[in-house]
Amino acid sequence: MAVVKITNDNFDQEVLACDIPVIMDFWATWCGPCKMQAPIFDALAEELEGKVKFGKVDVDEESALALKYGIMNIPTLVVMNKGEFQNKAVGLQDREGILALLGM
Repeated sequence: MAVVKITNDNFDQEVLACDIPVIMDFWATWCGPCKMQAPIFDALAEELEGKVKFGKVDVDEESALALKYGIMNIPTLVVMNKGEFQNKAVGLQDREGILALLGM
C-alpha cells in the first residue's frame, strides 16, 4: 500500500473511519530530518501493508490539521486507532522507534 496523502478533506475517511491503526507523518518539503525519515516510513508502509495505514500530512498545506494535533516541531508521528489518539513521537525516528510507537 502506498503512503496516503492526508488532507483536511479526506481526514475523516482515511483516519477516523479506518479500521486499522493509522500512523501520520507530519512533515514539510523543506525539513531535512523529514527527508531522512521518509525512506524508513515508506519501507515500513510496504512491510506492514494491511496491518497499519501510513499517511503523510504536509504541515504547510494542512496547517489546520497540524494545529488540531498540536504539531509544534517536525517531523512528528501521530498514531490513531479507530479514531482515537494512541501515541505521538517528535523528531527523527528510526525503524525501531516507529515500530515501538506502533506497539510492535
